[in-house]
Amino acid sequence: MMHSILLLGLLIVTYFSGSQAENAFLEYWEEHIGLSSPPHWLAEKASSLSSHQEAVFKKLLEKNELTSHLRSFCKQANVSCSTNALVKKTMDNTTLPPIAQWNEAKLTYDFPNEKPLVIASQGGLPYFRESMVKDGNFMAIPDLRDPMSYKSFLPRSLATKIPFSIAHFKELKKLFGVEDESNMAEYIQDTLKICEKSPIRGEKRTCATSAEDLIDFVVEELGHYVYVWSTESIEGSYENVTIGAAKLIYGNLFESPALCHSQPFIFQVYYCHVLQKVKVYAVDIHAKKKVNHAIMACHYDTSTWNPNHLAFKLLGFGPGQIEVCHWINENGIVWTKTLG
Repeated sequence: MMHSILLLGLLIVTYFSGSQAENAFLEYWEEHIGLSSPPHWLAEKASSLSSHQEAVFKKLLEKNELTSHLRSFCKQANVSCSTNALVKKTMDNTTLPPIAQWNEAKLTYDFPNEKPLVIASQGGLPYFRESMVKDGNFMAIPDLRDPMSYKSFLPRSLATKIPFSIAHFKELKKLFGVEDESNMAEYIQDTLKICEKSPIRGEKRTCATSAEDLIDFVVEELGHYVYVWSTESIEGSYENVTIGAAKLIYGNLFESPALCHSQPFIFQVYYCHVLQKVKVYAVDIHAKKKVNHAIMACHYDTSTWNPNHLAFKLLGFGPGQIEVCHWINENGIVWTKTLG
């Protein structure tokens, strides 16, 4: 009976929850970030739960009873709790091939030798040299899509209750109804492995499991006054495009930006890291349908990277010998210090 009362209360406040939760995110943003508002697409990732719903689901988590109310939780929190949810939310653009399984390779420092390079670079080069990005040049663009672009953050009070660890992988699958050997199970496992990897020398990193965690990391590393950069769209994915204007938007090699990559997971998670000597460019990609204004990050100190890094396998050099550039995918964020 108590559960029925709790869920009835959740249904009553559902209508009002979205704006209330977004307002909480905006308030936290305004308190910590020296910008008037976040990008609209990031604001839309604010938790859709009201404070009442948040409190109810927190109690269910603490009592290990969330599984009994999973359908309600997934719908109201706008998260993906099963392979069925993932299938329903497939990308609108059905003309593109399935999401590239090697998108995550750009976030790791070891290259699995049993996989041929032709697979690792499917659809385009995930890594390239700065000299390749010149006005008028042709370039093969990799898959820029976020495999699960629709999902929302969980409130910090709920995210901290989730066993976010590879040691609890089986528990996570059971908690959220994820089938063994499904795409979702693979996404969860890959994200947890990336988040638990040790940083390379000179790297600062975190996996932000809530909007508050994301903002806190940025403020800790860069301060309150920052700019936010992101790739405009997924246009150009899997295409041979013509490169247009390339504009340097951040070139201070002594004040590193923070790069945050959206991770495929049940709810919104960002893998964020700060590496030394990184420049950021805005590049016009002339795709078939329209021009995409893409963000490119170039790493000028690769001396501490693993010799087996995919970039070196593809480009034919070793650590410290070249700069390495890559695109910022859909929902990825580059944070730079305000200059001056």
